[in-house]
Amino acid sequence: YTNEGKLAKADHICRDYLQRKPHDVEAMRLLAKIALELYIFEDAEFLLESCLVFDPNNIKVKHDYITTLLRRQKYGLALKTAKELYETSPEELVAMKLYATTLFRADIYDESINLFETVLQIEPRNTDVMLTMGHLYKTDGQIEKSIDSYTSAFSMDKYFGDAYWSLANLKTYKFNEKQIKSLQEMVNDEFVPDEEKVFMYFSLGKAYEDMGKYKESFNFYKSGNEYQKSNSSYSNKNFSEECKNQITVCTEDLFSIKKDWGCDAKDPIFVLGLPRAGSTLTEQILASHSMVEGTHELPNILAIAHKLNLRKAQDEESRYPDILLSLSEPQLKVIGENYISDSEVFRTDKPYFIDKMPNNFRHIGLIHLILPNAKIIDIRRNSMAGCFSCYKQLFAEGQEFTYGLEDLASYYNDYVELMDHWNKVLPNKILSVQYEDLVADLDNQVRRILDYCELPFEQNCIEFYKSKRAVKTPSAEQVRQPIYKEGLDYWKNYEPYLGDLAKNLKY
Repeated sequence: YTNEGKLAKADHICRDYLQRKPHDVEAMRLLAKIALELYIFEDAEFLLESCLVFDPNNIKVKHDYITTLLRRQKYGLALKTAKELYETSPEELVAMKLYATTLFRADIYDESINLFETVLQIEPRNTDVMLTMGHLYKTDGQIEKSIDSYTSAFSMDKYFGDAYWSLANLKTYKFNEKQIKSLQEMVNDEFVPDEEKVFMYFSLGKAYEDMGKYKESFNFYKSGNEYQKSNSSYSNKNFSEECKNQITVCTEDLFSIKKDWGCDAKDPIFVLGLPRAGSTLTEQILASHSMVEGTHELPNILAIAHKLNLRKAQDEESRYPDILLSLSEPQLKVIGENYISDSEVFRTDKPYFIDKMPNNFRHIGLIHLILPNAKIIDIRRNSMAGCFSCYKQLFAEGQEFTYGLEDLASYYNDYVELMDHWNKVLPNKILSVQYEDLVADLDNQVRRILDYCELPFEQNCIEFYKSKRAVKTPSAEQVRQPIYKEGLDYWKNYEPYLGDLAKNLKY
């Protein structure tokens, strides 16, 4: 059932089995894996902690436990556990790699790089480590070293698709003729696995884009997306239904009755919208302010929503978002407090922090109920430009609505209609920022954003590109440069091939 994606069924079978054999470590590991798939990180963590009570030296369990802590953004505990595992088994490569990965995720780059270099001395042909080091250097702004690492990876293994895409995903690298020829030969080779070809299709899309050959470029992007879509279970009908449920449940009455019930912290600034719409730029502007901590795309709100959905009451109707109707004042307060405490690992002494998970727009009702004083910024881009930018981006995980032009149009329409609802039932709560306005009039838009966040003006926010902070999203290199106005209408180069998108977009 797990392999077939029938996770709820697998969950029930595991729980039934564990009632009969409560100390079966492998069954608990499997249940933890299912919980991770369902974003129920807290349950996965508890199950694996229990496994370690019964079998404290099980390296597989420790590996899963540390991985789960990383997913929960509990970097302090993950680092402590990974360090202990490494120090007790320094000769174990698994322990060394896991500790190096944990250091990376905790933004401790120098130590992570040193440890991965040791791994490469032991395994000089380990292309996965070369790829990871490329990501490390990219995040830290060391672009030349990043390019060298990615190039080394596919020089060692010419079929390593992710290394090519990682280069393309720098947005500033241009493939040479020899590399393009090699990529073309491989995508036409029936013996190259499709899962590697998908990276190559997107890489060729970028290569031909850089040459100004937009028809060929689009066809490669289309091939990559078609493969992704064939392996996706995304349904725009289900997403539309989800948005309608939010609109039905989260009414003015709900917010009026439960006004100020949640945690009263003013710390979070949520930056949300569609991916590739300008959220990283908005984050970089805010994180350049002396009072604001830039963090990551935190999965915490999505995890809370998943947990509320799975932990339903006895009657089947009581699921998220319906469960918001029945949550009490103490419950909402505790959920909000837990969100704040879970974010502390990213923070220093700055009074505010950013959560820039774009998909949080689906959960603004939940956010407002648990954190009524949080700031929410909706960054929006021209629909054709924003949707096409998503279409040509191969996301590491999630964002499955980007694999088809009709799905993209449907998702964008639902996003606009849901945001219209939030603005109606929460008047003056959300700041709407148009990406094109931000690019055209940076000074005034930055002042508008800072005013909304109740922050004093700082020139660093205008000169955001001078910030040395690590950036982990695909826009990392773009936000280290001044604003580039020429890219606003870039999608028009592809307009002849975007009929399905234009036809289905309402906004």
